[in-house]
Amino acid sequence: MTTAAPAKTQYEAVIGLETHCQLSTETKIFSNSSAEFGAPPNTHIDPVCMGLPGVLPVLNQKVLEYAVKAGLALNCQIAPYSKFDRKQYFYPDLPKNYQISQYDLPIAEHGWLEIELVDKETGSARRKRIGITRLHMEEDAGKLVHAGSDRLSGSSYSLVDYNRAGVPLVEIVSEPDLRSGQEAAEYAQELRRVMRYLGVSDGNMQEGSLRCDVNISVRPVGQKEFGTKVEIKNMNSFNAIQRAIEYEIERQIAAIEAGERIFQETRLWEEGSQRTISMRSKEGSSDYRYFPEPDLGPIEVSPSQLQAWQAELPELPYQKRQRYESELGLSAYDARVMTDDRAKAEYFEATVAAGAPAKQAANWIMGDISAYLNANNSLGINDLALKPEALAELIGLIESNTISTTGAKTVLPKLLTEGGSPRQRVEEAGLIQISDSSVLEAAIAEVLEAHPKELEQYRAGKTKMLGFFVGQVMKKTGGRADPKLTNQLLNQKLNG
Repeated sequence: MTTAAPAKTQYEAVIGLETHCQLSTETKIFSNSSAEFGAPPNTHIDPVCMGLPGVLPVLNQKVLEYAVKAGLALNCQIAPYSKFDRKQYFYPDLPKNYQISQYDLPIAEHGWLEIELVDKETGSARRKRIGITRLHMEEDAGKLVHAGSDRLSGSSYSLVDYNRAGVPLVEIVSEPDLRSGQEAAEYAQELRRVMRYLGVSDGNMQEGSLRCDVNISVRPVGQKEFGTKVEIKNMNSFNAIQRAIEYEIERQIAAIEAGERIFQETRLWEEGSQRTISMRSKEGSSDYRYFPEPDLGPIEVSPSQLQAWQAELPELPYQKRQRYESELGLSAYDARVMTDDRAKAEYFEATVAAGAPAKQAANWIMGDISAYLNANNSLGINDLALKPEALAELIGLIESNTISTTGAKTVLPKLLTEGGSPRQRVEEAGLIQISDSSVLEAAIAEVLEAHPKELEQYRAGKTKMLGFFVGQVMKKTGGRADPKLTNQLLNQKLNG
């Protein structure tokens, strides 16, 4: 008698993200040094950010405004009273040997962010709300530059650039509501969209303006208790976030099934080898010996100030997506693409407002216009000579059968680079469609007379030859024949 093999345990991942987002202020959080990226090393420093004796920090008011607006956009409760704290740790890139941050009284708590996962093939969308535990303000540390290697291991020596020390950050901590690498990557992307829409951060991961640390554990499906949490660092793209999580899920499951213990630690994602490696044991909050920052007073946000900042918030990406679907009839996929960038969304809306059908406007922006911008990546959509009103006019010429889509694509390059009137460009290029039945009938008669063999094949039952005749008429008219009318007249002539 054989015994059935035990059912394989199914596991699920429990994932949360800690995201550091650099705020787009001109100066640092507690001093007037420039926060500009890319300056020569150690040129944007001052006694305050270096922690020299006798200096006092002063909160940049723009930092508070941006942090509150970010908290409001993430549906958080804004604290009427909060404070700064000192976070103690010792590392070469930290000039004061402590970081000014917020601990027990952050500026914002208990929010949520809606993510949307779109199936490209079906166009359907799955939406999910991810809880936001807290959002708090803090200063950045400096940057270590390792000579001979991008990591400490393998380098011959290390240099410290303190330009980034004191640059303002908000740290956004999610609830452990994410369950896959795809969800985590989408959460990070949506967070960046929101920050860019607000204008509080550029979110450029390659410049360190957006940095994500992942906390991940696995547990058997149905178990309420969390597994042992592991932190992953050093992911410099959304794709890397997804791949690192997928690798770590597999690593932890394999370890558990092999009877090995999962240690609470910080691991690094190695892009080259596509794996995570152990870095250090994970610190707890007690290791940082937090205490209230004595050089900064408490922060109070009045109801009137909160209301004023709330009124300045733009329509957010998820709100636009829902409106584009419900009011403009776009698919979830199209709505997602059109709202990825605020400037693109505003260009689209201006095109629709000028009279263009929403679907056609979206198709042109997602297709030929995006292809042009991708090929000229120094340009933004607002840099184009083709303004939304002109795009609406071009689409209108197609809709009225004045020109064909092919004709519109012919004049588009000049419109993108030089602008001008689409109608004028079309007329100059001689691309106005022929919609006169008598002219088209004459052209059809000449084509049929010139191709007796193909005509015989059609009448013998090879009806696919219709496309051949349409092509010949288009060729004869220089592509100006109205395709719809041409098809209609050909059908009448061939089958009459």
